[in-house]
Amino acid sequence: MEQRSLKVVETNKTFFTKITSTISKILIPTRIGLNGVMITLKRNSLIKAYNSYKNTTEDKEELLLQKYEDNYALYLEAIDKFIMDSVYKKVKAGTATNFEKGALEKYYYIVSLKEKHYLEYKYKKQEYLLRIDYETVSSMKKSKTVDAYKNFYVEKIEKLYKGLLKNYSVELADSIHDNNEEVYDKIFSTLENYIFEILPIKIEQGHEDLKEDYEKYEHTTVGKLDARDKIIQKLVLINISRKIFVHSFPLSIVEKCYIHLLKDVRQLIVNSKQEAKKNALYKTLFEVIEDYNDNVLSTKIYWDNPKERDTYKKFYEKYERVKEQSKEKEILFLKEDLKRLKINTKKYAKIMELHKKELRKRGAYRTIGQAPKTYARLIYNTKG
Repeated sequence: MEQRSLKVVETNKTFFTKITSTISKILIPTRIGLNGVMITLKRNSLIKAYNSYKNTTEDKEELLLQKYEDNYALYLEAIDKFIMDSVYKKVKAGTATNFEKGALEKYYYIVSLKEKHYLEYKYKKQEYLLRIDYETVSSMKKSKTVDAYKNFYVEKIEKLYKGLLKNYSVELADSIHDNNEEVYDKIFSTLENYIFEILPIKIEQGHEDLKEDYEKYEHTTVGKLDARDKIIQKLVLINISRKIFVHSFPLSIVEKCYIHLLKDVRQLIVNSKQEAKKNALYKTLFEVIEDYNDNVLSTKIYWDNPKERDTYKKFYEKYERVKEQSKEKEILFLKEDLKRLKINTKKYAKIMELHKKELRKRGAYRTIGQAPKTYARLIYNTKG
């Protein structure tokens, strides 16, 4: 199946959502014959096995778990078979719609991951197949069937998302390179998909504590987003992830994501030509720094370098004193960021100069030339 020739591309989230919605209409049993019937039968067996496993006593747990996993594998195979028997043949015959072509392109993109990124392939293929059939189930009028499937679906797909995030976290932790843009994009894309696809179902099932988080992120998606908006959006994603993916998205990786955002917003500041836009970007920089301090550094237990821990403690004492004073807090953040950037003054020369300019605007940085220094020294000597 993996060897059949087709263009391999990644599709964006909006397009894929439309694809799954369209493909799911074809999956409705009354419209496709044998494949649809088989999917329905396997789905019903799966739900029955899932409920038996969830309600079992300890002595039968292992046996029923195996039965549930066997039914799950057969169910996915039925959906997989539909894609190859129906959609693939239509694409090959030239009768497929653009949506169907896109669905198959997405499928082959996932298959292309198998050789080099097996774990990612394993999780993403299951997620893809489940999302396709979930659209079908959602259109059913039998509420009991839909509710029973949703319980399985949410639990299973959460595990897949956790597996994906853990896999990406390991990739970042093992990487010796600074340029991991693709991995960061995958992390944020996974978090975004989870919020849009799963949180609404969980809220519907009674998880009201997640409603505020969902609405907060939804608010960041309104209108046409520029680069600054996307930074803010990712900031919200990180905050939500700390509540939902504590173990699969460890603090060390969250820290890397914050550092990545700091680099991005600094670069946007350097590239900005308009003063108003630059001011807005600085507000975003302060927001990222504050979140980074509150959510990571202030809770960090293990430090590679004890001196860094002691230095941070001194900074945090100052931060606590000025936390409610906007101007003083911004000055503190700028000075602290300058210290971080001094690790490579040549590389960060432009942003460092802009930071100094911002400090001068706030009356917190003065360049003292040679003449004033000499004059001050002469007066001091005279008094002496």
